[in-house]
Amino acid sequence: MKKINVYGSGCKNCVNTAELIKKTAGEINVDVELAKVTDLEAIMKAGVVSTPAVSVDGKIVHSGSVPDENTVKAFLS
Repeated sequence: MKKINVYGSGCKNCVNTAELIKKTAGEINVDVELAKVTDLEAIMKAGVVSTPAVSVDGKIVHSGSVPDENTVKAFLS
């Protein structure tokens, strides 16, 4: 199981990112534990510069935009 964090204020792009990850994980049969991190201090501590940002198992893999489906598949594989 992959632990995924979506960092952001809860804006539309952050919500869309989380939904895309959940949908894509289901399509490719990857178990994920998805968390939305909205606490500014936690976002800064993770080293996020721009949101939405995504980490997989503690490593930032995307930031600054909603990733496309192929990008999500790549970091879930």
